[in-house]
Amino acid sequence: METVLITGANRGIGLELARQYLKKPVRVIATSRAPESAPALSELKQSYPGTLQILPLEVTDERSVQTLVASLRGTTIDVLINNAGVSGGKQQDIRSMDYSWWAHTLAVNAIAPFRVTVALLDNLRPSGKPRIITLSSQLGSMLRTTTSGYYAYRSSKAAVNKVMQGLAVDLRSENMIVCPVHPGWVQTEMGGANADLSAEESAAGLIKLIDRLELSDSGRFLKWNGEEHPW
Repeated sequence: METVLITGANRGIGLELARQYLKKPVRVIATSRAPESAPALSELKQSYPGTLQILPLEVTDERSVQTLVASLRGTTIDVLINNAGVSGGKQQDIRSMDYSWWAHTLAVNAIAPFRVTVALLDNLRPSGKPRIITLSSQLGSMLRTTTSGYYAYRSSKAAVNKVMQGLAVDLRSENMIVCPVHPGWVQTEMGGANADLSAEESAAGLIKLIDRLELSDSGRFLKWNGEEHPW
């Protein structure tokens, strides 16, 4: 039975990933900043008491990350999904920029996936097929040159793509698969009701993709449906 750790699993794509993985013979470790305020996760725990573990994690807080590491000492993780993220706030265009939120967005979306990944390397190493997946966005592609705005969000996703590319190089010798993945434009609190995909569709595609990944895929920027995404 594989073990999957999902950050930011209290809502949206993270919650749906947890829900769908639990229908498989998979053990899920779901993290949330405040598990006591995550009723959907609590309901899942009632249905899957033996295969769902819920742990607190604030991805930008080193002390919180180290507490998680201590809780998972000796636990093998086969799939790490860096899902926790923020949208960048309401003021992130040329007319009005909230610089403190921009810094926070970079901390959550670009720096934290590196922090969490490096902290959990000892848990990933014993796996027969360790995979590190970070949910990025098509808005981080440098080839999307016809739209503007969302500076905080876009720059954070472009940054995390490069971070994951670097980790793919550094961890290849340990047979670790590292991929940033565009989950699609998804109907979540962040994506909005007019998005193209439901959370269920996105999660199903992501799980299918993660299951088939090989070392030759490491360092590629992929879409939820398995297609390659231009950088």
